[in-house]
Amino acid sequence: MRCAAFTLTFMLWSAAAFAGLTEQQIGQVALAPPANARVPTALVFRDLDGRDVTLGEAIAGRPTLLLPADFTCSQICGPALSIAASALNQTGLRAGLDYSLVVVGIDAQDGIDVARRFTAGQIGGSGVSVLSGSTVAIQSLLSAIGYRLQRDAANDAIAHPAALVTLTADGRVSRALSSLALRPTDLRLALIEAGEGKIGGLAGRLALLCYGFDAIHGIYTQQIAALLRISGGLTVVTITTAIGWMLWRSRKRGASA
Repeated sequence: MRCAAFTLTFMLWSAAAFAGLTEQQIGQVALAPPANARVPTALVFRDLDGRDVTLGEAIAGRPTLLLPADFTCSQICGPALSIAASALNQTGLRAGLDYSLVVVGIDAQDGIDVARRFTAGQIGGSGVSVLSGSTVAIQSLLSAIGYRLQRDAANDAIAHPAALVTLTADGRVSRALSSLALRPTDLRLALIEAGEGKIGGLAGRLALLCYGFDAIHGIYTQQIAALLRISGGLTVVTITTAIGWMLWRSRKRGASA
């Protein structure tokens, strides 16, 4: 029964998570970099020490992994940061020498303290920048890389793609990658290609959502379908058991009378 209760609770939570956005709105959420996409390197953000830093200074003339993140999202963005940090550690490349890592908050309401809590113990050191910014700066950056999100005011949530990009040393978008499916070998290749100024892997769109689960596209679809099948089976078993128990009680009472 605990398993059934957990399954049903998860389903109800998932349904509630999507209550604030329509299917059409959710369908618009994606990472789809335009042709010749380039980040505005003059945009000013604030780092964890409270200093104003331009995006160009954070990139520092190196191939860069740019990870947009919701600093208050521990369910998906937190693991995505862990995955990125782990994959980077296994590439054999060195932060501050071979590449830069730039994590940018997508919500202007999240300040330095929130950013510190989000990244604590996971990333840091030379070549790593965790940036907060104004609404204008954030929107300018996200628009430049084709990163489309939807705000769910009813649930105080942001539906956004679980994705990142690699940048060339001069800020051009080189590749778009899922932040939940990073492999060290692929990431190493992407950073090396970015270091060589190569552009590729931008066809199509990444629509895996950081919003409960993606009801339309992406990696969660099969998992949710399996969950629904399990839940459906548990529901049938529960109902059948309940009916059988009621029939047994009814017959027992009839025999006693």
